Amino acid sequence: MIPGFSTPRLRALGSWIVGSLVAVICAALLFAWSGLYNIAASSGHLAMTRAFLEFGMRNSVRTQSAMIEAPALDDDVDRVRLGAGHYQGGCAPCHGAPGEPVNPIAEHMLPPPPTLAPHVKSWQDKHLFWIVKHGMKYTGMPAWASQNRDDEVWAVVAFLRRLPDLTPEEYRDLAYGNASAQRRPVTALLSSGSDTPDIAACAKCHGTKSAGPTSNLVPRLAGQSEPYLAQALRDYADNSRQSGIMEPIAAELDEQTVKAVAAYYAGLRRNQDPRPEPSLTGEHDAGEKIARDGVADEAIPSCLSCHGENAAERYPRLAGQPQRYLALQLRLFRSGVRANTEQARTMAAIAKRMSDRQIEQVSAYFGSLRSFSLQPDERDAALTAPEKQGANQ
Repeated sequence: MIPGFSTPRLRALGSWIVGSLVAVICAALLFAWSGLYNIAASSGHLAMTRAFLEFGMRNSVRTQSAMIEAPALDDDVDRVRLGAGHYQGGCAPCHGAPGEPVNPIAEHMLPPPPTLAPHVKSWQDKHLFWIVKHGMKYTGMPAWASQNRDDEVWAVVAFLRRLPDLTPEEYRDLAYGNASAQRRPVTALLSSGSDTPDIAACAKCHGTKSAGPTSNLVPRLAGQSEPYLAQALRDYADNSRQSGIMEPIAAELDEQTVKAVAAYYAGLRRNQDPRPEPSLTGEHDAGEKIARDGVADEAIPSCLSCHGENAAERYPRLAGQPQRYLALQLRLFRSGVRANTEQARTMAAIAKRMSDRQIEQVSAYFGSLRSFSLQPDERDAALTAPEKQGANQ
């Protein structure tokens, strides 16, 4: 027993505490029922409320991200370019960018999305990763569309690290890549209501008729088959293939646009791809053996049996794809992130038998090759209307 407190006194104190809590809850419910609290975004928050929310938010982010280990992001141009392409379409409308002001609609949200450049330096990489991946309650900041794709989130973080020091010209180079960032004609403005390049401008990341992808984390689409490209977009749209970057884009495309995009990239000449990546001789030779013969003792089949020059239309051709992209995809297969379609499940089963060294070797081999060239009759057929239209845009 506490000295100085008898049992009746303790009971009385307990009753008073319980009664006080009940009274507070009833008062809060009555206040909410009355409708007197103004929930309008136009009314803003009291300074005390803002300070309390900011205090709680910063401490929550630091605590929740405490166990995250950040990879080395310095000078990772591939990640920076990939993150910039997504930032332009997915983040800049609310947070703004160098040379591109915040949309007035976003400015009148509560709380308003902050201009990120001045705030990035106050966070560590792991803090930024947690915020981008998980979003924030009560702010309109969404979670990453694919919670399994940490690699994409780190790409955005790598870009955010560069953001405070970018000029408008440097930003446009990173964010728009090979896509034209020029203003569209007034007629386009009148019909579409915007003169900013669309979020689904594929060329920002995947290249154009005369240029390849801007990042080695992105596949070269030129010359892949129409059925394969169209199905990939459908898989992204229905979440069968996960990507926080591609899923929002594919979800906005109707079937006619899906077919048009697939036809355009299928019609591009693969022999216009840039020079292949250099590869260490040992890695190249070991990768070539796996690609041609497989590894019988480990039940790893030949890659070229499905992904060679004469690949069936439902399979991608791998020659000339960036080594880093191929290695990433094989690891996604192996981890089960890419295992939601029949073809993906087949690849996942194969990738689970591959070691990290084998993944690097076979990726090095395909990355060191030139893309398979089109035959003369194929080149004539490839000059399709979608290509001509794209070339004139």
